[in-house]
Amino acid sequence: MVKKVSIVLAVLVLLSAVAIIAIGPAYVTHAPKMAAGMAAKLACSSRYVSGFSEHLAAADLESYSPILAQVSLDFNDTDHAVTARFLGASPSAHFVPGLGCALDYADKSIREAVQVPALPVSDALWPAGDGVNPPHPQAQTLLDEILKQDNAEGLQTRALVLIKEGELVAEAYAEGIDPQTPLLGWSMAKSMTAVAIGRLVQQGRASVASQTLFPEWQQDVRAQLSLEHLLTMTDGLDFAERYEPGTDATRMLFTEAGSAHYALTRPQIHPAGRRFNYSSGTANLLALWLMNQVGGSPQAVQSFLFNELFIPMGMQHTVFETDSLGVPVGSSYVYASARDWARMGQLLVNGGEINGEQLLAPDYVRHACSPNPSDNGRAYGYQLWLNEGDAALRWPSLPVTACAAMGNRAQMVMMIPERKIVFVRLGWTAGDYPTDDRVSRLLAF
Repeated sequence: MVKKVSIVLAVLVLLSAVAIIAIGPAYVTHAPKMAAGMAAKLACSSRYVSGFSEHLAAADLESYSPILAQVSLDFNDTDHAVTARFLGASPSAHFVPGLGCALDYADKSIREAVQVPALPVSDALWPAGDGVNPPHPQAQTLLDEILKQDNAEGLQTRALVLIKEGELVAEAYAEGIDPQTPLLGWSMAKSMTAVAIGRLVQQGRASVASQTLFPEWQQDVRAQLSLEHLLTMTDGLDFAERYEPGTDATRMLFTEAGSAHYALTRPQIHPAGRRFNYSSGTANLLALWLMNQVGGSPQAVQSFLFNELFIPMGMQHTVFETDSLGVPVGSSYVYASARDWARMGQLLVNGGEINGEQLLAPDYVRHACSPNPSDNGRAYGYQLWLNEGDAALRWPSLPVTACAAMGNRAQMVMMIPERKIVFVRLGWTAGDYPTDDRVSRLLAF
């Protein structure tokens, strides 16, 4: 009887959503698989990558939609897997050490065969290791105040880290979170993907002017697209960044075996370089292109990411998750501690140098933080949001040169190069976050 009531309730919730937002039959067709796929994937990573409780994993999901509250989650702590059930759909996701979770839309042995290099644990001073000096009193007071205010306002801030002139001067964490907790960056993965490509460029193994990026594009207009077009999201590909059942973004992330392979099929509908279109599909194409350049296999790309980036950067607690085919999900799925996210920001603020190594060319970093040439949205660089570029500043109280990696639920690595400031904010905010107000308060320090 309980199961029948739950099914009826789920149907009523789904039909209510249809009535409220006037959606069509396609929504109803795709909703069960999309909702269950999203639930299985995110709950698996929440539980086995971040180490959250089953309750928190479910609560975080439910904040997205009342439909997700009706999805049944089965956690298997022995196999490190989660199965989600909703209106006949029952996808599962498995955790693989070093690679995190992926939906089981392909043979999981593909991912299990990858040997991910270990991140050396070090107590050297940040950013080389996880050692830190005593916090700066004024900075620590500011972060404590922001954390308290955020959570009093229901913003669910979980981690704050402030870097100034290369030193970790303060950090604050919500209950249950610590400096070792890997936290989901969502679209900040796009920025990490651009950093990885920058490393390839620094090594002389790639150029942002490269064209004919994929064999599948050789015989059509997409052969003229350059790597820089993809980096700036001015590729003109037909991709809808809407998070509704049946749309490109949700089909790609939650119902397909290969996220990048789905994006690879999208046609070009605008001239290259003319129109900015924020697209997770484009970010996943960048990840696939990167993998192809470094060896073409899941093993090769993970070895590159760890040996050429994460280990030199001093990363301690980072996982770059893949889809079920082993391709990094460059749009969405990097889990990293707040200190590790700060390392990415420090690399960019410092012109591509960190821990004594020039991992990125200064010129690449400069272009990454410069406006794109599109007609409709110039305040976006190489997978980074910019303060300048459009008619009005994105963050009016911040210096013009401010730029940021940003992700859903108000994830943020804010970089202010002229002040040598990096500010990391991680959490689970359902609505808007007062970025301009919070970051501007740090400028007084």
